[in-house]
Amino acid sequence: MKKPFLPFIFIALGCITLPLNVFAQNKTKKTLFVIVDGISADVIEKVSKPNLDAISKAGGYSRAHVGGEKSTYSQSPTISAVGYNCLLTGTWTNKHNVWDNDIKDPNYNYWTIFRFFEEQYPQKRSAVFSTWLDNRTKLVGDGLPQTNKLRIDYPFDGFELDTIHFPHDKQSQYIHKIDEKVVDEAASYIASDAPDLSWVYLEFTDDMGHKYGDSEQFHNAIKMMDDQMGRLWKAIQVREKDFNEDWLIVITTDHGRDPKSGKDHGGQTDRERSTWIVTNAKDLNQNFKPATDADAPGIVDIMPTIARHMDISFPKEQAFEVDGVPFTGKLSVTNPTVRKGADKIDITWKSVNKEGKVKIWLTTTNHFKEGGRDIYHLIDEVPVTNENLEIDISKYRSGFFKIVLEGKYNTVNRWIVP
Repeated sequence: MKKPFLPFIFIALGCITLPLNVFAQNKTKKTLFVIVDGISADVIEKVSKPNLDAISKAGGYSRAHVGGEKSTYSQSPTISAVGYNCLLTGTWTNKHNVWDNDIKDPNYNYWTIFRFFEEQYPQKRSAVFSTWLDNRTKLVGDGLPQTNKLRIDYPFDGFELDTIHFPHDKQSQYIHKIDEKVVDEAASYIASDAPDLSWVYLEFTDDMGHKYGDSEQFHNAIKMMDDQMGRLWKAIQVREKDFNEDWLIVITTDHGRDPKSGKDHGGQTDRERSTWIVTNAKDLNQNFKPATDADAPGIVDIMPTIARHMDISFPKEQAFEVDGVPFTGKLSVTNPTVRKGADKIDITWKSVNKEGKVKIWLTTTNHFKEGGRDIYHLIDEVPVTNENLEIDISKYRSGFFKIVLEGKYNTVNRWIVP
């Protein structure tokens, strides 16, 4: 039996009387996130997409990126399953350990958004609607002992293995048919049952990219995807109108395409790393609307954004490992950099909200990777507006450091790796 992730606290109201409209205003929070495979930002911006445009008009559109920080310890292949798991865990590949589509050995010590959700809210319901079975069975780790036998309440996937109803053809039309089945079920189930946290994954766009590259076939697949997003959006609008619910929808992609033909991906070219995010979120912050593409949000930022909307808390040790920064609500610190000298580390950051101080934590171990604990030392606590701190590391006999900046509203981390 699953236990609540955090203790419940009950407060007796006694004879206090609250007006009924106070309770009516407490809308039930729900989230749907969608990954549509393999569409670079330059393509999504030039193809007609009225439904995505309608969603972004309600919230926003931003260019984004995958692939970690280029030429650093967090650089991650621009490959499908890698991108999915970066979203699910809010971490780059050096942590979650999914390096390709084989998904040989995910590190389940880095929890997915589903695990955080189910542990904290065991009474709430989750769903996965997917054109690829491995998303649920391997990445989410449904039913595995490594995830404490996490269970997705409503799984709808595995149809790519059903060659009777979906005979495989060289043009991958069977994938389009599966995508259609997945979307129809997701829209219908959301409208009728409204699971609290849902993931929809669709594959056909990437298949057309691989087969035809930058082409009419690829662009047509994107237009069909937009129609599918319209069905999901309509279901959400019905729920919000008729059931007093507050829905967050986030739609993104897992990688871009190669700059030469658009048929491939996996490398670190700007186009392969360049992705996008569409959302209906109202309280978008500076992380979602950067001054330049270089500061565009990462796919890892989606997980903590969902957590913020769903009131999911991260225990401190796990929060210290999350690489993403929410793109809604208030922020304290972004864009940290760490530079190691002979006996010093120079730390810089950008202060967003000017309130309070930032705590600088440091550890020289990575026991978290094996399921253990790292002992963090509080090095200093300075006003967040300082945006710089130099620390003495002469007493540490290590070439490896994990450094965490803990602000009032969010936490960021960087590693120094020999």
